[in-house]
Amino acid sequence: MARNTDESPVTLADIHAAAAAIRDQVQVTACNESRTLGEICGCRLFLKFENLQFTATFKERGALNRLQALSPDARKRGVIAMSAGNHAQGVAYHAKRLGIPATIVMPVGTPMVKIANTRRHGAEVIITGQTLEEAAAFVREQTVARGLIQIHPYDDPLIIAGQGTIGLEMLAEVPDLDVLVVPIGGGGLISGIATAAKALKPDIRIIGVQAQLYPSMYNAVRGEQLPMRGDTLAEGIAVKAPGAITTKIVRDLVDDIVLVSEDQIEGAVAMLISIEKTVVEGAGAAGLAAVLANPAQFAGQNVGLVLTGGNIDTRLIASVLTRELAREGRLTQLALDIVDRPGQLAAVSILLADVGANIIEVSHQRTFSDLPAKATLLELVIETRDRAHLEEVLLRLGQEGFSVRGG
Repeated sequence: MARNTDESPVTLADIHAAAAAIRDQVQVTACNESRTLGEICGCRLFLKFENLQFTATFKERGALNRLQALSPDARKRGVIAMSAGNHAQGVAYHAKRLGIPATIVMPVGTPMVKIANTRRHGAEVIITGQTLEEAAAFVREQTVARGLIQIHPYDDPLIIAGQGTIGLEMLAEVPDLDVLVVPIGGGGLISGIATAAKALKPDIRIIGVQAQLYPSMYNAVRGEQLPMRGDTLAEGIAVKAPGAITTKIVRDLVDDIVLVSEDQIEGAVAMLISIEKTVVEGAGAAGLAAVLANPAQFAGQNVGLVLTGGNIDTRLIASVLTRELAREGRLTQLALDIVDRPGQLAAVSILLADVGANIIEVSHQRTFSDLPAKATLLELVIETRDRAHLEEVLLRLGQEGFSVRGG
């Protein structure tokens, strides 16, 4: 897919200038090797912890670079930005630092943690529009009506250059990287990183990742028309229309784009928490999801992943972890048809204890079932060590004459 061009709207010099502009105001985050994840994936895996920025997102790099370029008059008038959360926080935080009034427009359904954090930084927050595109239309109206300066989340050379500083840092830390795997929403991050990385190391491969539910850049560069719909855990990259500038750069510099499912994204979020002890939102885990889903594409190589953000609701984290336990066979819902007489629940409990399973929840259902009047439906949630242990539990229940549904 990649084809180098000398007519890029963003250059390596622009990215070096951005690095100088944001120095000492944005963290140079660690780029550490994960030996355990590398063993699982069959490659050497290096993680760039952008989820540890002050706003828990890489977005403040581009936002700061763009804000610092404003004229004194523009700073006085104030800025407006459309965002599903992370760009909003970057703009709000650095606008406050620089004394610039900021208005942030966020679509309905933006995670509450991102809304709360944006307000905490002192910005005026307006929730409107069912999608990013509808929110963007409102921003355009307000830009004219109120005379504000729009800070676009991705389709702006200064934003792209700011995000590209991540590429500079990763190659400075790990010069022998063979491939960079980068999530794509509107395309600002991958455009900046690809511009920097390909200029410094022309043979490096750049792989983009999108959620299967929102393959907008994938469609744009491949000429496909895959549908875009639904709620994705990776709402930070749920963009229906990529930028014009970013699409050009991606066509020129990105080697491939892969799509990842919701199950794969959830699994990657859970794995980063359990192995790396780091909290990453769905979009931030997309890179790991892609490597886990396509091991042959990365086998034996030095792979760099950008953990782009960590702004995820705690309730959602709990749901993701619980669902992953279910996929692994460690948490299972069972329904048993039993005779409705004393001692049956005790018999089941003793059997499960004997085989080493733990009962998490239990309930009887006598009314709303198709069982005979002298029978009852016993619903259980049990905890087991793994799927093999679960199969052992189900076998034992069957051997003891219990009819089991589920599992």
